[in-house]
Amino acid sequence: MISTTVPGHDFKRGPAAAPWAAMALYRGPGARLQASCLLIIESARPRAGTAPCESIMDDIAQARTQQELIIEAKKRLSPAAWDYLCGGGESETTLKRNRYAIDSIAFRPRVLIDVTDPDPATVFMGQNLRIPVICAPIGSLHLMDPGGNIPVVRAMDKFGSIPVISIMTNPRLEDCAAETDGYKIFQLYVRGDMDWVDKTLDRVVAAGFGALTITVDVAHYGRRERDMYNRFNRRAFAQRSNLEGIDLTEEWRWRGALTWDFIDHCKSHCGLPVLVKGIATAEDAQIAVDRGIDVIWVSNHGGRQLDHGRGSIEALAEVAAVAKGKVPIVVDGAFVRGSDMVKAIIVGADVVAIGKLQGWALAAGGEQGLTRAFEILESEIKITMGLLGANSLADLKPAHLHHGAMPMNPPSPWSPFPVVTEAFERWDRGTY
Repeated sequence: MISTTVPGHDFKRGPAAAPWAAMALYRGPGARLQASCLLIIESARPRAGTAPCESIMDDIAQARTQQELIIEAKKRLSPAAWDYLCGGGESETTLKRNRYAIDSIAFRPRVLIDVTDPDPATVFMGQNLRIPVICAPIGSLHLMDPGGNIPVVRAMDKFGSIPVISIMTNPRLEDCAAETDGYKIFQLYVRGDMDWVDKTLDRVVAAGFGALTITVDVAHYGRRERDMYNRFNRRAFAQRSNLEGIDLTEEWRWRGALTWDFIDHCKSHCGLPVLVKGIATAEDAQIAVDRGIDVIWVSNHGGRQLDHGRGSIEALAEVAAVAKGKVPIVVDGAFVRGSDMVKAIIVGADVVAIGKLQGWALAAGGEQGLTRAFEILESEIKITMGLLGANSLADLKPAHLHHGAMPMNPPSPWSPFPVVTEAFERWDRGTY
């Protein structure tokens, strides 16, 4: 039976002293949506690698919430693939802080403003975007969808955003680029010597990519212990066509040797705008500005690399203090709701890159699922803007935010989605 308990309040005992403890009692007022989503897990006990029953959706395009897409993704993915997508490094403290930091920011809405039609459109790297959101690069994306990056390219072409194509997923970078005449960005991990790097950059330019992202927070590979526990072999899934002639057992030699001079070399060699992904401090942001880097990408790798880091939106604030208005800023790290995107824009990002949400949407429904996820984000962003009293992204101001609010949910990749959280809890308990 669906409870009508209000979060943080027990009608018999009064307000809960600890909001997180109170959430353990909460079963949610969204009875219709909750009951609908929980149909997925009502009819059978879970089997390894699958969700308990068939989807409630005949057509993924009819999904009304991201919550439906996430539950559908859980149904379709193997446990190892789910952990790969959702897990973090070591204790997963950084992963949780990403979410905690976002939830620690509250809104200060303005009212009695005509907000009939808020417009979240923006321009990034000369490209018109419907919303300030792009797709982050994901390695082994083909675990979410057998097409790998192909459905991402198609969905972004259809919706009006930018795909960032990882070197570590399928298919060949040339095949991905051929799917669209639109703007696309290639993401480089350094896996070989300078001769290999130059040849790869030549391929990127020849394929028609508009910019190059270089990921720089992987000098050493983080201990992703969910993957280790699952005996997940990332090298087994690497697309060799993007890593021609490379012995992946030796890749550590090249990753750990990167310096700013390497960034300068890549920028000079390929002639493309360069995004440096993995900036997390004002000091490194200032160096990037001084060296003429085209875009700063604030990221802690989704909490998958250095453990005990800060939340990305906290790092964004100090990076924006030295770089905002000088170079465009991208941020990623637990941004999954339209309200999250709005917070990031106010704090200082020009666009937000989504990773886990992208993976969930692809697993749920491929190209169509990802397109639908962006449509839902667009709706959420517009509603948040309207309720804040903003008609455009330029109307969003620091005064719209209150810092230091108390998060109401224990942080996890899916904690912003109460129906998902409750569904997973019921599934785990076998009380469905």
